[in-house]
Amino acid sequence: MTSRSPSRLLLDEMFSPTIASALRESGHTVVAVAERVDLRSMSDNEVFGWAAQEKSWLLTENVKDFRPILLQAIQTGATAPGLLFTSSRAFPRSRKNPGPLIEALDTWLRNGPPPPPIVEDWLIGPEAEPPR
Repeated sequence: MTSRSPSRLLLDEMFSPTIASALRESGHTVVAVAERVDLRSMSDNEVFGWAAQEKSWLLTENVKDFRPILLQAIQTGATAPGLLFTSSRAFPRSRKNPGPLIEALDTWLRNGPPPPPIVEDWLIGPEAEPPR
C-alpha cells in the first residue's frame, strides 16, 4: 500500500473560517476563502486557479459554476484542482453546529482524496445512504 501525501483544502466562500481553523488544529492544511481578503475578491475562475496553483482541492457547494470550469480545464489541458462537492442539504450550514462537516472533512482529509485521474469527489452527510 502506498501512502498518500497530505491533502490541501481550500474552502469556498460559503464556508466559515471556523471550519478551516478547526481542521488546521487537527494538523490539516486548510484555507477558507472567507478568512483571506485577497481570496474573497476573486471570481470563481480565479479561486479555481489559485487552488490549482496551490495543489489544493476545493470544497464547494457551487457545482453549477465550478464543474464547467473544471471540465474546461481538463479539455484544454490546464492544471486543475480537485473539486470536493457537498451541499447545504447534506451539511446544513450552522454557526452553532459545524461539527458534522468538520468531522466529515477531517475523515476525508485523513483518508486522502481519490487517486488520479479522479478530479471530483462528493462529501455526503452522515445520514445519507452510500451509493450502490
